[in-house]
Amino acid sequence: MNSEVRSFLEKHDLLGCIQCGRCTGGCPVAARTDLNVRRLIYESMDEKMLDKISKLPQIWDCTTCSTCAVRCPKGLKPLEVLIGLREVLVESGMVQPTVRDALESVFQEGNPWKKPRATRLDWAEGLEVKIAKPGEKVENLIFICCTVAYDPKLQDIARNLVKVLNKAEVDYGLVGDGEMCCSSEVYSLGEAGLFEMMVEDNTELLNSFAVNRIVTISPHCYSTFKNQHPLLKMESVHYTHLLCKLLAEGKLELTKEVSRKVVFHDPCYLGKKNSVFEEPRFILKQVPGMEILEFARKRERSLCCEGGGGKMWVETESLKERLAENRIKDARALGADVLAVACPFCILTLDDALKAKGLEEEMKVVDILEILNEAAG
Repeated sequence: MNSEVRSFLEKHDLLGCIQCGRCTGGCPVAARTDLNVRRLIYESMDEKMLDKISKLPQIWDCTTCSTCAVRCPKGLKPLEVLIGLREVLVESGMVQPTVRDALESVFQEGNPWKKPRATRLDWAEGLEVKIAKPGEKVENLIFICCTVAYDPKLQDIARNLVKVLNKAEVDYGLVGDGEMCCSSEVYSLGEAGLFEMMVEDNTELLNSFAVNRIVTISPHCYSTFKNQHPLLKMESVHYTHLLCKLLAEGKLELTKEVSRKVVFHDPCYLGKKNSVFEEPRFILKQVPGMEILEFARKRERSLCCEGGGGKMWVETESLKERLAENRIKDARALGADVLAVACPFCILTLDDALKAKGLEEEMKVVDILEILNEAAG
């Protein structure tokens, strides 16, 4: 066994795998693609196979939802093996043009959408917003994710957060147009070198602010700052943590009745990866007049929407129904008027699925912040 293969095995603890198959059995994507996580791990142990399997298209099917890690009886993280295989391809330049362009855009512009850095705050035009200054004491530093900042379909999420924070008179500041990609998807796409560079740059930028905590809109930003930025001086929380606290302390009043049937979809990066289940539900339960429903597959068993793992820039072929479309069908079967989420990627995938099913007139996909802003009057 050569040193490169041994290093790969040790890095991902593959020798601890007992080949029970629970990773593949639980993988939501395996049900509709050729992805077989157990087999990939097994074949990765063979130095003659490692180069071959790194080129298999199935390694791009993984959404890094962490279901395999949740189900593994040995406490392993099989998804990290697939990310490691992606690293092999990225290093050799063997990636789809969309992946290459997204990674180059992060390096050049600080976001994967090929948008100018100077337009990162355009969404806030006309709003009363506070921009934090390095060294100035601020309780909450708000981090607006790249996708929310630049996608017109998602910018209302940031606007609604600002409106709610202003109503609750929260001490906060935005990072501003110097904000850069958290690089969660850079890591998932296998660009380890760029990810390490972005971690250093983000750590330096965020540590320049005198704040108590970073509040993120995206669970992907939250998870990355919390788990992969060890030198950050402040805690990282998702916006549902902060709003749950404001409601519990009576600092945010919800006075307007919202008479709808709502079902909450647990985002993988909030739920499976970080066990944040109660906060979103607590928030929704405070909304007057709202009927809360629950999926059969919820919390750590929530069905992945297929938006994570860099899948926004990777296209894989399958004749089977996408998981987001299954989620829409399940929501309608429950009689839900609204499918509530707390992740921008979930908004995009589920809303596309809603349109694909022709159900735009019967149901809406919205972020919790839209509901909260409406209830706050």
